[in-house]
Amino acid sequence: MTEHVVIKTEDLWYAYAPDIVALKGIDLEIRKGEIIALIGQNGGGKTTLAKHFNGLLKPTKGRVLVKGIDTRDKPANELSTIVGYVFQNPMDQIFSKTVFEEVAFGPKNIGLSDKEVKERTEEALEKVGLLEYSNAHPLDLDFGKLKLLTIASIISLKPEVYCLDEPTTGQDHIGRKRVAELVKKLNKEEGATVIVITHDMNFVAEVAERVILMADGKILADGPVREIFQQIEILRKAQIKPPQVTLLFNELHPYGLPKGVIKLGEAVEILGDFLRKT
Repeated sequence: MTEHVVIKTEDLWYAYAPDIVALKGIDLEIRKGEIIALIGQNGGGKTTLAKHFNGLLKPTKGRVLVKGIDTRDKPANELSTIVGYVFQNPMDQIFSKTVFEEVAFGPKNIGLSDKEVKERTEEALEKVGLLEYSNAHPLDLDFGKLKLLTIASIISLKPEVYCLDEPTTGQDHIGRKRVAELVKKLNKEEGATVIVITHDMNFVAEVAERVILMADGKILADGPVREIFQQIEILRKAQIKPPQVTLLFNELHPYGLPKGVIKLGEAVEILGDFLRKT
């Protein structure tokens, strides 16, 4: 992973009204190629912060730089080719009559040729498993597939940064697994930076490398996933519980098992080794 900074916030404040301050002096750097989970309590500022990354919101005070560009100087539609944002509620994003048209809208809007639009649209739909639904009306899809459709509509733009707001909401086991694989694939094969806003801590453990923990408009902790999941008291302040497997291994630590376990697969492996030795 390179240390190249793609998004930087400097003393970022944002107020929806004089008495509703959502962000309070956020200083943050996001580097190319990171997979970041943005977690914390409801109303803690996660989505408000993320909407600053592509200019959907503009700072009340301070500034946000995207590849060195001050977001106050560029409209959101121009910044969206760098930072693609997937809304938490698909109905805030979907407006076309067919699945294909929905995904094709972005590439058409930036002036690509018909051939390139078709290729990008089919490729994006293939990646999220919706190619067979190309001619369907979006409202004929269930909620989980609607979420995948909104992700596809951003993939077709090929941004450098993906910002996914609660991508596993409404997903069954297969859909959740597809989203996890997709995040890893976008990161590994395309070199994309992926920012995930989520309350799904098992998903965080599965895909993220870095966690940014927020509460009351401030960053409480920022670091590697395993380190943050061990800071139980700080997590509690943000009303977050680490994965159950993490809590279990913390309790078993006095009996010779390690702390810092965050995935079920590694837990099974460690337990197997432990039992074979006893």
